[in-house]
Amino acid sequence: MTGTALKDPVRVLVIDDSASIRIAFKKLIAEDPGLEMIGAAADPFQAAEMMRERLPDVLLLDLQMPRMDGLTFLKKIMSQRPMPVVVISSFTEAGSRASLRALELGAAEVLAKPRIATAEDRREAAIRLCDAIHAAYQSGRGASGRGSRRNVARLRALAPGERFSADVILPPLAARPGAGPPVIAIGASTGGTEAVREILESLPVGLPPIAVVQHMPEHFTRAFAERLNALCAIAVKEAEDGDVLVPGQAVIAPGDRHLVLRRDGRTYRVELRAGPCVSRHRPSVDVLFRSVAQAAGQGGLGVLLTGMGDDGAAGMGEMRAAGAWAIAQDEASCVVYGMPRAAEELGAVCQTLPLDRIAREIIARSGRDDRKAAS
Repeated sequence: MTGTALKDPVRVLVIDDSASIRIAFKKLIAEDPGLEMIGAAADPFQAAEMMRERLPDVLLLDLQMPRMDGLTFLKKIMSQRPMPVVVISSFTEAGSRASLRALELGAAEVLAKPRIATAEDRREAAIRLCDAIHAAYQSGRGASGRGSRRNVARLRALAPGERFSADVILPPLAARPGAGPPVIAIGASTGGTEAVREILESLPVGLPPIAVVQHMPEHFTRAFAERLNALCAIAVKEAEDGDVLVPGQAVIAPGDRHLVLRRDGRTYRVELRAGPCVSRHRPSVDVLFRSVAQAAGQGGLGVLLTGMGDDGAAGMGEMRAAGAWAIAQDEASCVVYGMPRAAEELGAVCQTLPLDRIAREIIARSGRDDRKAAS
């Protein structure tokens, strides 16, 4: 990787009881000259001592530790001295539930413990870890994400790994597609779990089908979908290959698979695809939005929510060019105003709205009169 070290790199403190994981994180963080690992603690008590000497910009926090678990420490941090936290968790069902709770408590991002057996594993682990740390740092600079333009540019310049467009998963179409039945596509990243929840909780049954890409690790999206299903009037599930989308249902792209919608008569069918990260993510919002542009044309409605980087911006531009309506979350209500800003700068957005108005607009554009359901 090439790049010039920054004058003021983001300071990171790692808290994990595994010595091998602490060493692995040190090596992965060293891939990005915009980051500086200032210490590694085996538990929250040791971390607290280190933080008295030097405060980090971002905490990298394991949830399962002896003496004090990560959730307890996170609660203390958020009540006494809030700061950006990236949570590291296991692939277990209990780990997934704890990670969702950590996001509710204020953690900016959740990552799975990295697989580093191969060079490709290490490359993807470095991308995901470094991007998550930068995104968490940006989330701590204010709810509106002020200053994010400079930091997004810095992230693009410094973060490791080659960037791929949606072309590697789904080739572009030469001709404008015809109109398909209505379908709603939502994309989100940092801060998106709560934003997606707020929108889906406000939607009544009977709306067009919904497909969601939320940047989350493999296995964690199922717990996210189950939580939403328990909270929402509409049905919510983790997408499976071959699923037929039905009105009144939302599907969540599984972590580590791209979600593509294919037209099947008057319905849409889900295709889950492996392959490279697109716009640095798998699943990628760009891939979902391109597939909706191609399958639905003006029957699509795209919503791009809070998140670091630019995933979804190009895809939203394709949706708008195909005749779809495109909504971006506004700066003031974003945790990180990166992805919506990138779409705005591309001229891909038809309408910019605060988070608390997006569900009402979805309902209105779906031909429903019961806007009070979203109030």
